[in-house]
Amino acid sequence: MCGIVGYLGLNDAKEIILNGLKRLEYRGYDSAGMSLYDGENKTFQLFKEKGRIVELEKSLTTTKAALGIGHTRWATHGKVNRENAHPHMSSDQRFSIVHNGVIDNHKALKTMYFDNHAFKSETDTEVIVELMALFAKQMPVPNAMRKTLKLLQGSYALLVIDHESPDTLYAAKHRSPLLLATADDGMIIGSDMMALIGTAERYMALEDETFLQMSKDDATIYDLDGTVLPYDMSVFDMDVLHTEKGNFPHYMLKEIYEQPTMLRGIISKFFNGNTINISQMLLKSIKKHNRLHILAAGTSMHAGFIGKGLFEKLTGIPTEVHIASEFAYQMPILGDKPYFILISQSGETADLRACLLNLKKKQYPTLTITNVITSTLAREADDALEIFAGPEIAVASTKAYTAQIAVLSILAYALSCQTFALKRELSEVAIAMEQCLDNVDYIDDLVKQTLTKDHCFYIGRGNDYHVSLEAALKLKEISYIHTEGFAAGELKHGTIALIETDTPVIAIISNDKTAQNTRSNLAEVHSRGAKTLTIVFESLQEPGDEIVLKNVNPSLAPLLTVLPSQLIAYYAALNRGHDIDKPRNLAKSVTVE
Repeated sequence: MCGIVGYLGLNDAKEIILNGLKRLEYRGYDSAGMSLYDGENKTFQLFKEKGRIVELEKSLTTTKAALGIGHTRWATHGKVNRENAHPHMSSDQRFSIVHNGVIDNHKALKTMYFDNHAFKSETDTEVIVELMALFAKQMPVPNAMRKTLKLLQGSYALLVIDHESPDTLYAAKHRSPLLLATADDGMIIGSDMMALIGTAERYMALEDETFLQMSKDDATIYDLDGTVLPYDMSVFDMDVLHTEKGNFPHYMLKEIYEQPTMLRGIISKFFNGNTINISQMLLKSIKKHNRLHILAAGTSMHAGFIGKGLFEKLTGIPTEVHIASEFAYQMPILGDKPYFILISQSGETADLRACLLNLKKKQYPTLTITNVITSTLAREADDALEIFAGPEIAVASTKAYTAQIAVLSILAYALSCQTFALKRELSEVAIAMEQCLDNVDYIDDLVKQTLTKDHCFYIGRGNDYHVSLEAALKLKEISYIHTEGFAAGELKHGTIALIETDTPVIAIISNDKTAQNTRSNLAEVHSRGAKTLTIVFESLQEPGDEIVLKNVNPSLAPLLTVLPSQLIAYYAALNRGHDIDKPRNLAKSVTVE
């Protein structure tokens, strides 16, 4: 989940890498570092600091560098300190390296090659740079790199500098994302599209088990046997304005407010009049199968639960939702015609990647639904659909969740024989979202009155329960309030024992068939001292309800009912003084299992 950036060219590597790291800080912010070549003094300088990138920026003294690599860390191996921060330098001072990923066999490699060597850090990365240095004493650097890569088990995106060759930058990739781009008067490489903004002109995503040798104006890509591989680059067209906060105090709030416009953008992408723009070959492929399996993690899994309801209601195809990290190693018994849908905001989720590799071995058909159509999961699945959420910078996902549900609803509709006007219904959701966002100050007041404890519950039934799961995740992610989402009827089967005076319980009520049942459960906790709060559709409103939403199609209700819960999480974190966009211990893209 770390972020890496490298640059080689005629411009200032320090500034280009620093700007790239700032854009990647949502991928990790425990520590940061850079290795830079000072061409004027013909020396390499290493800078590393614990904490945010602003701390690294204060320590940078190099005036201008033509070559450099940088890293922002989310700790996996070793404590958060300066010693474990990247870049790591070989003990002979020849190589510097930054690494995203996890080397599973790093302990075995240390025992095999460096039994008596004193390592400076606790990381799995340091063994890579020491292997490079060891083998470079015996052979040319590209050969040393290939030999090192063949020993590594796990995942890696690597940038390597040979201090004896300041006009060359090396890189390698396996199961962690890495993008190569041409820039004005140079070449840039990074682990995320965000790192390339403002610099890149054309770009490409590297494939697994490849490495490259890069000069300031060209790059050669090889497989691990040394064979030169052909490649093509695409025009880089991401707008820097889409990645700025504008007038909003936090990215999360900006992204919450972007959801109505984003939803209309999805409608324009997937509808041509009333015709749906999804490949007929894809639709025919899915229709050949008698069971759908949705694989996802975290917020994407919660969207998958909504997708399950949409597929079963609209198409009649039985659908199951699986936690990706469990499915990867505990695959259940499958029917004779399963079809797999993988949902990932980044398209780089490591546990989903493990699932995809297993499914491909068994030749099962796969579809990735993602916000990054150039990502590994999108490229390696049989088909891919983009959710068109736009850049999502805040670690806690908001608009990607609603975009995933919107695209799942369009796919389910396209597979069905339904004739209701989905395009119009989605447009009405966008209008209802705007109405909700027109006045949100009262939600801040409700949060101050209700969320006064360190424990909270969301409850609901059916889709309201599934939204409760996402609402609870959002609240715990950024406010650090211990929050659980429950099926309302289950609360009294044990969990009600946790209700104390002033325990917050928030009910989501959008279904007329279960509304009174949920209200009954809410009354049970209220009688035991809970502070209750309701999120309801206006047709189900009763006196005392706090958050009332415009009615929309019940199948699309999660697109709207989740929005107040996102605001509740935002204001709860704001009132507690937490870092909303970068909550503790979390990073945006989970690229390690």
